[in-house]
Amino acid sequence: MCLVDDFRKAMGQFAGAVNAITTQENGQPVGLIATAVCSLSAEPPSVLVCVNRSASAHDVILRNGAFAVNLLHPSQCEVVEAFTRLKGTDRFASHDWSFDTGVPMLEGAVAAIHCELKEALDGFSHSIMIGVIKEIRLRDADSEGCLLWKGKGLHCAVPMAELARTA
Repeated sequence: MCLVDDFRKAMGQFAGAVNAITTQENGQPVGLIATAVCSLSAEPPSVLVCVNRSASAHDVILRNGAFAVNLLHPSQCEVVEAFTRLKGTDRFASHDWSFDTGVPMLEGAVAAIHCELKEALDGFSHSIMIGVIKEIRLRDADSEGCLLWKGKGLHCAVPMAELARTA
C-alpha cells in the first residue's frame, strides 16, 4: 500500500471539528469547510487554519486579510451539504449569516470567531493561516456538542455524562 493512502486512512481516524471558514470580497461571501483548525495562543488569542491552496476561498482570504471560523453545531449539517454541493454565494443562501464584522459569521454556530490574518505560512499543498481573534460569538451554553468529521462521515460530539446516562 502507498504511504499517501496509509496517511489518508490514518488521518481519517482522527475526529475533527467541522468548521465553515468564511470571508468576503467585493461584498460577496466565500467559504470552505475545514477540520484542520486549532487554537494557537491565548496571548494574543489566536488560531490557525490550514486551507488548501486550490480552494476558491484561499486567495480571497489572503487578499481580504480576515476570515471567520464558524464551528458547526450538530443541527447545522445542511451547511456542510451546501458548501459541498453549491458554489459561490449560493453556499450562503439558505442559512442565517451576519456580515457586520466584514466576514460572514453563522448565526447559531457553536462558536463564530472573527480573525484578522496575521500570517500565512507554507504548508505544502496548504497554507497555514494564523488568525488573531478580534471577536467571538458563542451559542447558548446549554447547547453542548459540535459537528465532527471522522472516517468518511459526519458525527456528533456527545458529552461523557450523556453517554453514561444511555449506558
